[in-house]
Amino acid sequence: MTLNKAAQDTARRLADGMARGVLSFPLTSFRPDGGLDLDAYRAYLAGQLATEPGAIFPACGTGEFTALDEDEYGQVVAAAVEVADGRVPVVAGIGYGWAQALRFARRAEEAGADAALVLPHYLLRVPQDGLVEQVRRIAAGTRLPLIAYQRDQVAFSVDGLRRIAEIPTVIGLKDGHSDLDGLQRLTLAAPEHLLFFNGAATAEVQARAYAAVGVPAYSSAAHAFAPEIADAFFTAMRNGDDARMDTLLRGFYVPFVQLRDRVPGYAVSLVKAAARLRGRPVGPVRAPLVEPGPEDLADLEKLLADGLELVGATG
Repeated sequence: MTLNKAAQDTARRLADGMARGVLSFPLTSFRPDGGLDLDAYRAYLAGQLATEPGAIFPACGTGEFTALDEDEYGQVVAAAVEVADGRVPVVAGIGYGWAQALRFARRAEEAGADAALVLPHYLLRVPQDGLVEQVRRIAAGTRLPLIAYQRDQVAFSVDGLRRIAEIPTVIGLKDGHSDLDGLQRLTLAAPEHLLFFNGAATAEVQARAYAAVGVPAYSSAAHAFAPEIADAFFTAMRNGDDARMDTLLRGFYVPFVQLRDRVPGYAVSLVKAAARLRGRPVGPVRAPLVEPGPEDLADLEKLLADGLELVGATG
């Protein structure tokens, strides 16, 4: 199956961006009272885009997609499109069941997004026929090129991947399972046009392993609060500088993972807290996420300072 023209163009832009920089998953800015703060969000996005990521993915997991209502979602995606101003592709998160995913997809279309990342559906474990039909129904209802995201209860078999790759608007697969044996089978079986993304939590820790099975592109949570560290690791990986990567892994990324694993939801809460420590206007997380406790926040502050020192940056 050949991609349609819009999907081909978006896939090409994403491939170019993936070779040039990390994929940015921006945080969503909220006021202290929990309301959406679009002015702060635009300012935060401008700072993120100044570091020249390969693409931005607003209203996804790091952007607290599940905490946004449809109106807020539309405003968040529209702000991202406005600030990006065509410089990089804008890929908006969509999700839940296919019917609800289409409601978000239509908002993303109206806002001018270039593509959509199909986040795992809600709750159910289903057979491959159901996973494929979910993607087909979403594709039938939106013109946006789609990237499927497998993690948690969503995992495509080789046959399932081949079937969704036949859909003319499906351009990629993001993986969050870190099953490298299974992922290698998928990359070998996939058509040449399909893009693959490393979507593991704190993806840098597994970046070399993913690259070894043909998936060098990754999303960086660290970029949301410390693009200097994220870009230093990306550059080291692109240059094959294993010593530099090891230094950053030992001194920052692995300790960050250990801190992240203390409390469920810290994969977002710590990222947002770290951004606030650096003066970024992102505000608090929304429930059901919780803010880091004082001890964890103190450890985060020290770790962030150590990481910035490693790359010669200042707070």
